[in-house]
Amino acid sequence: MLTIKQITDNTAAVVRGLEKKHFDNAKETIEQVLALNNKRKSTQAQLDTNLAEVNTLSKSIGRLMKEGKGTEAEAAKARVGELKETNKGLQAEMEQAAHDLQALLYTIPNVPYEEVPEGNGAEDNVVVKMGGMETPLPQNALPHWELARKYDIIDFDLGVKITGAGFPVYKGKGARLQRALINFFLDEAREAGYTEIMPPTVVNAASGYGTGQLPDKEGQMYHCEQDDLYLIPTAEVPVTNLYRDVILEEKQLPIKNCAYTECFRREAGSYGKDVRGLNRLHEFSKVELVRIDTPQHSRQSHQEMLEHVESLLVKLELPYRILRLCGGDISFTAAICYDFEVYSEAQKRWLEVSSVSNFDTYQANRLKCRYRTADKKTELCHTLNGSALALPRIVAALLENNQTPEGIRIPKVLVPYCGFDMIECSVG
Repeated sequence: MLTIKQITDNTAAVVRGLEKKHFDNAKETIEQVLALNNKRKSTQAQLDTNLAEVNTLSKSIGRLMKEGKGTEAEAAKARVGELKETNKGLQAEMEQAAHDLQALLYTIPNVPYEEVPEGNGAEDNVVVKMGGMETPLPQNALPHWELARKYDIIDFDLGVKITGAGFPVYKGKGARLQRALINFFLDEAREAGYTEIMPPTVVNAASGYGTGQLPDKEGQMYHCEQDDLYLIPTAEVPVTNLYRDVILEEKQLPIKNCAYTECFRREAGSYGKDVRGLNRLHEFSKVELVRIDTPQHSRQSHQEMLEHVESLLVKLELPYRILRLCGGDISFTAAICYDFEVYSEAQKRWLEVSSVSNFDTYQANRLKCRYRTADKKTELCHTLNGSALALPRIVAALLENNQTPEGIRIPKVLVPYCGFDMIECSVG
């Protein structure tokens, strides 16, 4: 959530940033924020003035009575009564303005950094680096959903039977490959200094609001209505909320956490070839990185996270590219975001496997996540997160790009985790 100070001190810059994100009626919305804030402040000022007068009059009543000035004392009592009645209305008006202001701020996205490129959508994202393209790719490769059937490692039909589309069943070496990737990603994160967290996979509404999934992505989250709980779309939500309403000491930062969880997304409206197989699921496994940092160090943290994710793709021997997202494609909460994509030889397309974002103070302001500086001032933290990595499309790319006449080759780095170096055909 944008801070009032950010909006009042840099109104024109905030409007330009929101327009870069293609936020509708940016200027009018910010003007409405300023009007509500002015109303809240002016009402508060009048209320404070009235309360001071009530306090002064209340103290004078006893003195006037002692001095035998009954008429003046009664007039003071009457005035106190009038002011108290007026203050009830002012209090209600101030609370309503504050409520309306908070509700409006929740609907406004974060302002992107200057280096975020202009653009309307994915076609305008900027490729900043490519790697692993020297990896020999198989000719006439089969897509992973055909390989899954051929090698009997993922059963999409069983998932439909048990739950519905988008909930595959991993079997045999397919399940072992999933577990190997999870352990590999977690081990790499721990070696990079991240503390592993095992959080709940359902959260309350306050947690959803804290990281910005609510109200923006409410329709994409599975909601347990009876308990008013939400299935998490990413471990970012519970892990970042560990620091909701917390004041940290500057020496504790940066905080580096990682977590493996199942993730749940409704993906309403998704259809077509881009959702076949593992391309887009309703339930999937992911290892997430979360950092809490100071404003002065957060850009370095972001760079370190980008280097970490890239190292995973290099070790997995996958062709990849890194994109800086444009204003029209960046998420609601991010100030800057880089996507990592791996190449699918069989599908002849790039598959997103990670987004690494810096949210500046946007989430921290919602969360009231702060730190105490060396000179005892309290400031908002910066929050960052990134996938390291999401498994479905990594598995898809591994299967498709490593198929051979003998079977599917396992990258060397995963062999100790899998306990095998090849997935052989098990059905005709």
